[in-house]
Formats: sequence, structure tokens, C-alpha cells
Amino acid sequence: MTNPDTPRYIEIRDGDHTVAAAEVAVSQQAGGTARASLRVAAGHVAPGRRADLVDAVMDLPEVQASARLEAAVPRGDGESLGRLRERTEDTVTRPAGSTTLVDADIPAPGQPGASRHPGGQTPELLDERGGAGSAAHERAKPKRRPTVLFFGEQAGGGEAP
Repeated sequence: MTNPDTPRYIEIRDGDHTVAAAEVAVSQQAGGTARASLRVAAGHVAPGRRADLVDAVMDLPEVQASARLEAAVPRGDGESLGRLRERTEDTVTRPAGSTTLVDADIPAPGQPGASRHPGGQTPELLDERGGAGSAAHERAKPKRRPTVLFFGEQAGGGEAP
């Protein structure tokens, strides 16, 4: 598990382009609250990539060890909101400007919604050094496998979507 004081930065890449990203911070208390801010690149994003980002966030060990999730999702991002509803319980959403805020309970391991949904190819996961990581969400036959990158914290100067 990473240091809870250090936010994690996750990118979903399609080829050389970052199509979705999230910053995740977790409270120091066991069973506390995970906070995530999800962003998507402008323009066309292949179907399933937003769901891949939600799955990568929800599959982080520190998020799974949390009891609650507070997330900020771009307003109108139905794919991300739909996947968050599938992966959480007692989900409440509310608009806040150009964002939708999500408050939800994270199911305990072994409960419905706690695991990934079966379906097809698995995105390739890389850690901050570019090494292979564990499998994330299985998705139904994408044309290209997205790359999921995890960083200990967002590097300065980089442009996020």
C-alpha cells in the first residue's frame, strides 16, 4: 500500500495519447474515505476507456481498503458515472458547476460490485517506472489495449487531460 499522504495519479493511454486520468488520495484512517478526481481528454475517447479509468481507481488497494468514495467526474460523463454506480453502493450524485460530485460506499471484498466485471481484454498496466503491473478491468474486445499508468504523485509540469 502506498503512503496515504501521497496522492496517486493514474493515466489511461490509447497508444501515445493520454485519454483519461485521475488523482486519488486516501484518508489516513483505516476504512476511511478515498477521494478521486477524474478527467477525460477533449475530443473523441474510445468507448470503455472512461470505465477503464474508474476500474483502475476502484482496484487500487488503498481504495479497496476504504469504506467511502468521494469523486469528482466531468458533468455529462455517463460512462464513468455508470461504472461508479456498478462498483459502489448507496451512490449519490449532485451537480457542481461543470462537475458531478459522487458520494458512495465502497463494498467490502467479496460483495457484489467489489470485483471487476468480466468481459474481454485486460488493459496493460504499468507502474511509474514503466514496469508491468497487475491486471485491471477486463473489457470487451477493444481495438487497441489501453495502457494504464500509476504514479506515486503527479509530476509537476505534465499536462493532464
